[in-house]
Amino acid sequence: MAPTYFNEMYQNGQVRPPYRHLEDWTAAMPAELRSLKQAEAEALFRRIGITFAVYGEGGDPDRLIPFDMFPRVFTASEWARLDRGIKQRARALNAFLVDVYGRGEIVRAGRIPARLVYQNEAYERAVAGIVPPRGVYSHIVGIDLVRTGPDDFFVLEDNCRTPSGVSYMLENREIMMRMFPALFRESRIQPVDRYPEILRRTLASVAPAKCDSDPTVVILTPGHFNSAYYEHSFLADLMGVDLVEGQDLFVEGEFVWMRTTEGPKKVDVIYRRIDDAFIDPLCFRPDSMLGVPGLMDVYRSGGVSICSAPGAGVADDKAVYTFVPEMIRFYLGETPILQNVPTWQCGKSDELTYVLENLAELVVKEVHGSGGYGMLVGPKSTKEQIAAFAERVKADPGNYIAQPTLALSTVPTFVDEGIAPRHVDLRPYCLVGERVELVPGGLTRVALKDGSLVVNSSQGGGVKDTWVLAE
Repeated sequence: MAPTYFNEMYQNGQVRPPYRHLEDWTAAMPAELRSLKQAEAEALFRRIGITFAVYGEGGDPDRLIPFDMFPRVFTASEWARLDRGIKQRARALNAFLVDVYGRGEIVRAGRIPARLVYQNEAYERAVAGIVPPRGVYSHIVGIDLVRTGPDDFFVLEDNCRTPSGVSYMLENREIMMRMFPALFRESRIQPVDRYPEILRRTLASVAPAKCDSDPTVVILTPGHFNSAYYEHSFLADLMGVDLVEGQDLFVEGEFVWMRTTEGPKKVDVIYRRIDDAFIDPLCFRPDSMLGVPGLMDVYRSGGVSICSAPGAGVADDKAVYTFVPEMIRFYLGETPILQNVPTWQCGKSDELTYVLENLAELVVKEVHGSGGYGMLVGPKSTKEQIAAFAERVKADPGNYIAQPTLALSTVPTFVDEGIAPRHVDLRPYCLVGERVELVPGGLTRVALKDGSLVVNSSQGGGVKDTWVLAE
C-alpha cells in the first residue's frame, strides 16, 4: 500500500487557509504565462549570478539551482512553535559544546557515551579549555526540518559549522517580489531581508576580549572555485564587510591583520566558510593553502573570534544528533519542543542487526555525510544497491545511522505537466551571539523528481520561497 503524504495546501479536498490566496493566483496563471515567468526567474538568477557547483561532475561548473515559483506557506502560529523549538535547540547545542570542551559534565553524568564525543573526528583537541566570547561555539545554526502532518515537525539534522543556502532564502524572496508584486500586496508576508543586518550584529556581538573599538568583521572564503562562493560574496556585500582569502590575512604579534591598499588593518571577527582542517596549517593540516598560519594561537589568546568556532562540528555529528533531546533536558531543564527522527546507531550491535534486516525500508546515512551523498534510501533502491550498501555498513558500522523513511509533506510545484505535489524540507538559520535570533522563514528545498525524497541541490533538488504570514 502506497504511503499517504500530508499535502500542505490541500486537506480533505479543501484548500488550507494559509494557501487560499495562492489558489486564485495559480488559477489566473495560464501555462504560457507560467512558462514566461519561469524563464524570467531563470534569467534573473543567471544575471545575478546565483549558481552552484557540484564536485566531481563535468559540464557546467556554474549551474543554476532549479527555482520553483510556487511558495511554501506557514501560518504565524505554526512559525511561532518552530521559532521556539529552533532557538531551544541552538542554545542546547552551544551549551553542549562549551561543556565537552570543558569539564564534560554530560559525559560524566552518563548521558552520552564518551567515545561519541572524544573519539569523534570532528572533536578538535586544539580548542579544549577555550570558552569563546559569550560561550558561543556555533553562531549560525542551520536546523533541517521535515513535516509529516498538520502539527508534526521533526528535526532531520543539525548544522553547526558553516551551513550554506541562506543566499537562496534571500534571493528567492527578492525574485518573487520582483515578479509578483501584486501577490505580496495581497498577502501579509513577514520579511526576511533583515538577515544580513542581524548576522552582522551577531558577529560583532562576539568580538574577542582584546577588541577595544568597533570590531572589524570579515568573511573568510576558500576562493571562487568553492561551490558556495556566490553566497560568500553575496553576504559580504550585504553586510558591508570584506571578503578575504587566507592569503589576505596574516598574524603579527597578538592579532590577525588584513592586507589593504592603505596598510595592515586589524581583524577582530572572522566568519569562516572553510573547514576546520584548513583554518591554520600550523595547527591542523600542514598542507593547507586556504588558512592563516598562526591563527589558532591568536584565537586561543583572545585576539580574534572565529565564527563558527573550530570544533563546533562535534555537535552536528549524526550519531551525536540522537542525544540532542537529552542535551535540552540536561542543560536547559526543558522538554524538547521539536522531536528528533527515530534513529538507530549501527555502532550498537543490536541496532545494527535490526538495520541490516530492514535496509529496504530505512534511510541509512554516513555519520559525517552531507549533500545527499553516502546515503541509501531503501524503498527507492534496487536489491543490488541494498546488498552493496549492506557490505559498506558491515565494514564500518560506527560510520552509519539509520532512520525510518518519513512521509515528508508535499507542496504544489510547477512541473512540465502543470502543478503537482513534490516533497520538501526546510532549513531555517538561527543566529547565536548576544541574542538568539531567527528571521521568519528559511530555505525550502524541493525534490523535483516525482516520488523522490532527496531534496539536496547536488541530487537534483530545487528551492522555493518560504512565506511566514503575519498574524
